[in-house]
Amino acid sequence: MVAFEVPEVDYTQYTNRQLAAIPLAVLAVALLVIVGWYVFTGAPVRLGMEFTGGTELRVQTSTPPSEISTAFDSEASVTPVQTADNTYIVTFPPEAENIGQQARNNLQPVDGQSESDMVKSVQGTSASFGESTQRLALMGIGLAFVGMSVLVFLMFRTFVPSIAVVISAFSDIVIPVALMNLLGIPLSLGTVAALLMLIGYSVDSDILLNNHILRRSGDFYESTHRAMRTGVTMTVTSLSAMAVMSVVAYLFGIELLASIGIVLVLGLATDLMNTYMLNLSLLRWYKYEGVAR
Repeated sequence: MVAFEVPEVDYTQYTNRQLAAIPLAVLAVALLVIVGWYVFTGAPVRLGMEFTGGTELRVQTSTPPSEISTAFDSEASVTPVQTADNTYIVTFPPEAENIGQQARNNLQPVDGQSESDMVKSVQGTSASFGESTQRLALMGIGLAFVGMSVLVFLMFRTFVPSIAVVISAFSDIVIPVALMNLLGIPLSLGTVAALLMLIGYSVDSDILLNNHILRRSGDFYESTHRAMRTGVTMTVTSLSAMAVMSVVAYLFGIELLASIGIVLVLGLATDLMNTYMLNLSLLRWYKYEGVAR
């Protein structure tokens, strides 16, 4: 990988408190959003159908979108499919029944289409299965984070550099989750995979920075710039690729890939802030003040 020229930041102009203040403030706001979401909804994040249970109906109809939800006995949420005309995805709570038959009875087919052809697919997930899937997904994220933390402590065997990586990784997960709530992106199996990927991305750039500063020759700022040349290149390249994927997926109506891409873009942007402000401030404190004590 060829690193592009990263401007050298004059970190001597900023104190450690100044560098850490912005990432910690953003993290605090994100935690407040998640706690508030939990208080009002009973869950720390907006849950997708895989975790709550429910039924998803894909239907092609000439009925106006504003009238589709009124055609069913149960509460319904209507989402147009970008890549197909007059096609919609309608989601229902777990207790909904006879969705396909209600669609055939109450919706209008498009010209040249029979009523039986309106319903393209019906997929359902029980509430108990969704709850079980939710526990497994959250357990997977928790185990991945704990495993990462243990590995980091075994690598550096020193508290401050290790906890700097762990805090940065924690923030890289929490901030995108809070933004998911604000942007209306539900937690699904796809976005869980994106959060797991963020743990890897975060640790990668943080360990790179720690290794250059603690284990390679050169003064603190020279080592920092060397790490930034490689780390920023890696992160910006991945961020750009995910941004392109999100746009293309949105244009083609692939909602899952669009959500994954957006979560990764948010997380990678957060990682740049946390690695080169929060993590770096802790490393500088450790090298010039913590070790001396």
